[in-house]
Amino acid sequence: MRLTKIKLAGFKSFVDPTTLNIPGNLVGIVGPNGCGKSNIIDAVTWVMGESSAKHLRGDALTDVIFNGSRERQPVGQAMVELVFDNSQGKLGGQYASYNEISIKRQINREGVSIYTLNGSRCRRKDIQSIFLGTGLGPRSYSIIEQGVVSRLVEAKPEDLRSFIEEAAGISKYRERRRETENRMLHTRENLDRLNDLREELAKQLGHLKRQANAAERYQLLKQQERQLGAELLALDWRDMQQTFKLRSDKAEAAATRVEEVLARLREVESTIETLRQGQTSAHERFNQAQSEYYRIGSEIAQLEQKIQNAGERLRALDTDYSGANRSLAEIRQQQENDQRRLGELVQKSEQLEPQLKGSRDESNRAYAALNQAEEAMQAWQQEWDACNKAVADITRQIEIDNHRVEHLEGEIEEAQRRKGAISRETEEIDTDKIRRDLETQSGQLGLTQDAIQSLRQELEQHRQQLAQARVLSQNLQERLGGCRAELHKLGGKRASLEALQQHAAGLDQAGYADWLQRSGLAALPRLAQRITVRQEWAAALEAVLGERLQDICVEGIATHLDAMRTLDKGSIGMLDYAAQAREPVTTGTDNRLADKVTGALPESLEQLLQQVHTAADLDAAMRLRPQLQGQETIVTQDGIWLGRDWARVKRQDAQTSGVLERERQLREIAGEWGRVEAEIANLDRQLAETKERIGATEQGLQARQAELDRRQGEHTRINSSVVELKTRLQQAEKRHLQLAEEMEQLELQEAEDGQELESLRGRVDRTTVDGGALERQKVSLGELRERHRLALDQARRLWQSTHEHSHGIALQMESITSQRASIELAIQRTTLQIANLEARADHIRGEMEGLRGPLADHERQLAGRLNEKLAAEKNLAEARNAVQAIEQDLRRLEQDRNAIEQQLQECRGQLEEARIHAQEARIRLETVAEQLQTLGFAPADLIQQLGAEATRDDWRARLDEVERKIQKLGPINLAAIDEFNQLSERKEYMDRQNQDLLEALKTLEGAIHKIDRETRTRFRETFDELNRNLKEMYPVLFGGGHAYLALTGEDLLETGVTIMAQPPGKRNSTIHLLSGGEKALTAVALVFAIFKLNPAPFCILDEVDAPLDDTNVGRFSELVKQMSADIQFIFITHNKISMEIAQQLLGVTMQEAGVSRLVSVDVDEAVKIAATA
Repeated sequence: MRLTKIKLAGFKSFVDPTTLNIPGNLVGIVGPNGCGKSNIIDAVTWVMGESSAKHLRGDALTDVIFNGSRERQPVGQAMVELVFDNSQGKLGGQYASYNEISIKRQINREGVSIYTLNGSRCRRKDIQSIFLGTGLGPRSYSIIEQGVVSRLVEAKPEDLRSFIEEAAGISKYRERRRETENRMLHTRENLDRLNDLREELAKQLGHLKRQANAAERYQLLKQQERQLGAELLALDWRDMQQTFKLRSDKAEAAATRVEEVLARLREVESTIETLRQGQTSAHERFNQAQSEYYRIGSEIAQLEQKIQNAGERLRALDTDYSGANRSLAEIRQQQENDQRRLGELVQKSEQLEPQLKGSRDESNRAYAALNQAEEAMQAWQQEWDACNKAVADITRQIEIDNHRVEHLEGEIEEAQRRKGAISRETEEIDTDKIRRDLETQSGQLGLTQDAIQSLRQELEQHRQQLAQARVLSQNLQERLGGCRAELHKLGGKRASLEALQQHAAGLDQAGYADWLQRSGLAALPRLAQRITVRQEWAAALEAVLGERLQDICVEGIATHLDAMRTLDKGSIGMLDYAAQAREPVTTGTDNRLADKVTGALPESLEQLLQQVHTAADLDAAMRLRPQLQGQETIVTQDGIWLGRDWARVKRQDAQTSGVLERERQLREIAGEWGRVEAEIANLDRQLAETKERIGATEQGLQARQAELDRRQGEHTRINSSVVELKTRLQQAEKRHLQLAEEMEQLELQEAEDGQELESLRGRVDRTTVDGGALERQKVSLGELRERHRLALDQARRLWQSTHEHSHGIALQMESITSQRASIELAIQRTTLQIANLEARADHIRGEMEGLRGPLADHERQLAGRLNEKLAAEKNLAEARNAVQAIEQDLRRLEQDRNAIEQQLQECRGQLEEARIHAQEARIRLETVAEQLQTLGFAPADLIQQLGAEATRDDWRARLDEVERKIQKLGPINLAAIDEFNQLSERKEYMDRQNQDLLEALKTLEGAIHKIDRETRTRFRETFDELNRNLKEMYPVLFGGGHAYLALTGEDLLETGVTIMAQPPGKRNSTIHLLSGGEKALTAVALVFAIFKLNPAPFCILDEVDAPLDDTNVGRFSELVKQMSADIQFIFITHNKISMEIAQQLLGVTMQEAGVSRLVSVDVDEAVKIAATA
């Protein structure tokens, strides 16, 4: 798999849509600092899922969006797309069949990232999972950015291990192990929830069993009610059947009357049909007569049109014949004129030929004289140019010497001025003052250094205090989270208990809670809420008081009588606390139920409980039973209540029993709730105080950091001043030496310039004398030029005159030749036109003769057709009269049919009314039958079973009796049976689910062990192979030395990895003692060793060669070039040696401030072009 394209738009400095084509395996990216080269690396890591703004050199993820420049506005989103060539199918799984893989990421100003894979939306996790095991990823060993090289070799053992895991391809195993552990955690949580549900279902099943028994009794009564209702419907069906028969007979009589009227209607319609057939025949005869009439008329019109067309054609042909004869005469005349003109041109051509020959001879002689004059003029010109050149050379030499004289005079003057300036500058340089200032600044620098050291110590103390406070804050937050979880758990338990209490009080029944609210009773306490009982005697008290525990405690029953009257369903109990309620009186023996109860009770209840003895069990109660007197009773702890002559036990379901126990638990939960809330408040207070301390410490830390920054700034400023003073002192001393040297050179140069000036002045005088002699020779040549010019002009005029005369005669000859050819062509054309016109006149004459014969025939045919038209008119009138007679008879019969149809409509209305009544009876009969059928009964069978003596009133009375019995049963949960069955099935299903979860947990634990075994094996194999590769690669890069990897622990699942390296001739004990270049080469050796083991599709290097010297850069470049046979390298560099190995160079420029652009150069292609140039 290879990276073929990187597309950017709006990403950092690449604001315009930019595509980086990467055709080869060695691609270099070059450009000046700050032009945006490293933004390409950031783009690759970002699109592969990097989510840390720090690793993208920003403060927030939205910093990758172009933020504007001096010339451009910010953009709203950034996009990066990587396109891979997967033709070899290295990317496995579902993407192995794709030849090209496209991965794109977009982000907008709201920080929303969108990932797409081959055009389809996906998650960041999907992108990362694709690269697991390939060596690619936002922080993998395939992308080595600036500074990462040194951090790689100095990385923690745990971080270095992650690179080896990626090389071993076990990063995906670690991801799977984490997912498996999460599944196990979720499975255990599901098991806990499932066990809670199973326990709750077991309780509900007991309650539903009792409700299901009551529902079965209800269903039996409903079955009787259904049977009686069906029999009552059968009696109704019997009466309705008789009514239906009477109405059906009446409908049949009405139908007979309709048939009689319908027969009369059909007879009239038959007569009408016969007449319509006659009408059709008459219409056909009429249409035939009419068609014949129209046909003859059409033929007459056609003949008249033909006669008219033939006449018009004869007139047109006569006109064409006359025109052809006129054209023929004109063309013959034009041909005679052309032949006469042709003879004249032949004669004139014969006269001009001798004149043309003589003129050409005279022109040739004049041209020879012109050549002689031009050669004489050219010889003079050469002599003139030589003289001018000599004059110019002497003049130029004089000017050069004069300029040199002026320059030397200026240099001598400048040297004298510069000597004066040097003297003044030497006097102005004060090195003593600079030394005094340097001593003062050095003293201040020492004081500032001491202050910085003190502030750093204080800063470290504050950091320790801040760390301790943050640990305390973390502990408090964890305790606070535990308390809130406990409070949430108490809330859930309290809600469950309150729901059960509401069910026991009937508040979940439809309408009951609304009635309590309307009556003002909803807020009043129940008896169970006002009293408490010892936990072991709760069942005994519930057995004695029973439903009275749900009685509402009121202050005067009389005020609630109106509300009691409005209760239309259910039951309600009230306890009057208006009378003085009191605590139960203790007897001192603790053997009465009143002794177990705490809380105010109405007197009647207090007396009742005083008469109830208590016993630990049934055997003890039976022993005490004979001692009971009057209304005294005895109750056991488990709720068995006995009197002198009776015994009672009532076992209720879990939802209606345990009211007192649940009330006790609610009170305990309320107390626990208050305790936890108090602890939460205390923890909140401590956490707030801790946060305040953290804030104060952070403020103090910031203040000291600011002071430290200020002091460091002051230290930097003073240090800069010291360095500047030292530099100034060195420069002043150096300047003294420079000025002395310059003064000596000026004096020497001034002497040399004086000697050269005297020499130049003598040479200027000599050159001026030679120039005068050349000027006189130039005047003599000027006089000779005028004579040569006059002779040349005379020869040129003579040649032009003879040449123009000869050329004129030649033009006349050419004109005559052209005119002769044109006239000959015109004669040929007119001869052809004469032949064509004669043929056309003959054709027109023949066509005119052919038209005159048919014209006479058409006129004779027209006379015969006019006679036929008169006979056709007579036949048409007779056919029209026959049609009108038949239509009159049809109108009379239609009137008769309308009258019969009206009578038929009335009869049908009567029939419809009778049928509606019969249908109504039938529908009622069928409705009753359907009702019986729905109930599962046949009407005839029920009537036969009932007999003739059965009456509707008797069965109505029986049905009312069964309905009263059903009413006495009270509210019934009809769904209890189904709910019980469904709940039982659900319980069984949950039991099976529990078993499945246990088996799944066992399977997941097995998967964890298998992943661990595979991870250990692959890690060990990869570590050993990588160690061998590193030992081979390191000497290649360093030219010697050795390096190796070591494990920090025994557990291959968790152990870290360290790297040890010793360059040639050194014995370093730790990697941190290496230089920057050595660390860089060591990191490169490790990365290349990993690539040799598990080559990633591509490798990106960002200025890795920056800290290397030329020798090491050469080794590094050679190794990269060798490995590029299997791996695609994209490297950013400023080094020319590294640039030489690139197959393609991508230049990044920033001609527009803040905007990066690309310039691509194919190096191999450039070499070919240079070789062919």
